[in-house]
Amino acid sequence: MNDLHKALGDISSIRRQMADTTEFRGYGPTTLAATGAFAILAAIVQALWLPDAAKHISAYLGIWVATAVLSATLTGVQMYTRTRRIHSGLSNEMLRMAVEQFLPAVAAGLLLTLVFLHYVPQASWMLPGMWQIIFGLGVFSSCRFLPRPMVVAGAWYLLTGLSCLAMGGNRALSPWTMGISYGAGQLLVATILWLRSSEAEDEV
Repeated sequence: MNDLHKALGDISSIRRQMADTTEFRGYGPTTLAATGAFAILAAIVQALWLPDAAKHISAYLGIWVATAVLSATLTGVQMYTRTRRIHSGLSNEMLRMAVEQFLPAVAAGLLLTLVFLHYVPQASWMLPGMWQIIFGLGVFSSCRFLPRPMVVAGAWYLLTGLSCLAMGGNRALSPWTMGISYGAGQLLVATILWLRSSEAEDEV
């Protein structure tokens, strides 16, 4: 029985090592482009119905949290089905690895939002910039099993987040600080993945 457990452990370790050295292809370019479109639509909604976000921070958060949840749900469902199809035997390990890489960034963004709202609501204008920086760090963390050019997307979110913080005050709550950063950023990610998938098809 001990030999069996050891063999199973060795197999699990080998599968994990294989997953660590395999490029993750579970993110679909079309889906990620759609999340960029969601960000642009959310910015339009905010511009039309919430011209003064600083005075209605709850409504502002409602728009962008709803957009984030919708995007995450769509990405998660598509990532699951695509990984099952493309990575087949390694799908569980690849999915686990992808979630483990990005989950800390998601948790940090959520906790940071709660802290700002409950303890320093007057500094809530900093949230868009902080979200973008944390998202960028999540992209950087995932770069080791994604196409190398993905580092450009991480740098984009870091740059837009810092620029948003540099604005200072309520200007940072403009709909386009989020709409442009995530709209263009997700389209950039989708383009990188599409180019990589085209290269992979050419190699076959």
